[in-house]
Amino acid sequence: MIRARDPQLPGDPFSILLDYEARSLAHVAGLPEELDAPGLWRGVGYRIGARRLASGFDEVLEILPMPQITPVPGAQSWMLGVANIRGNLLPIVDLKQFLEGERTVLHESQRVLIVRQPGGDVAVTIDELFGQRSFLEEQEIPAEPLAVGRYAHFVDRAYRLGDIEWGVFSLDRLARTPEFRQAAA
Repeated sequence: MIRARDPQLPGDPFSILLDYEARSLAHVAGLPEELDAPGLWRGVGYRIGARRLASGFDEVLEILPMPQITPVPGAQSWMLGVANIRGNLLPIVDLKQFLEGERTVLHESQRVLIVRQPGGDVAVTIDELFGQRSFLEEQEIPAEPLAVGRYAHFVDRAYRLGDIEWGVFSLDRLARTPEFRQAAA
């Protein structure tokens, strides 16, 4: 069926698309990541070992299932190897082993967070993904209980949500740490 052209619309296709876009955007209620509330912090929640952590949306490029890993000889024990992610070789780091010295038990539902670092992206393993987490200023607690050992370098804020404590983990600071960037044994 051929429809008659609306005489009020401009005739060229680009103008028609611009008009459709303008009318469509007029009805957008606002995406969750665009909503801004004073004193509200949002990020991706996950678990490493017994710790529940969250990192800012701006630090996590992507979340993927555990890819197939090819080991790299002569690498640190926490460097699991490299994986081909859409044609790009990414290093895969066992974050729990890097932070706690204890190897993560790899399982089928495990995820990796893709993190930007100088010189190229890197994937870090997490034990469990909880998705988006939002915290209010009044839920902030001292970071010390969660910022012990090597975590102290990366956790400088914490929140209590119900009876669960969440540490805000800086993946950006992790990616700039010289020891993390030096994976050769």
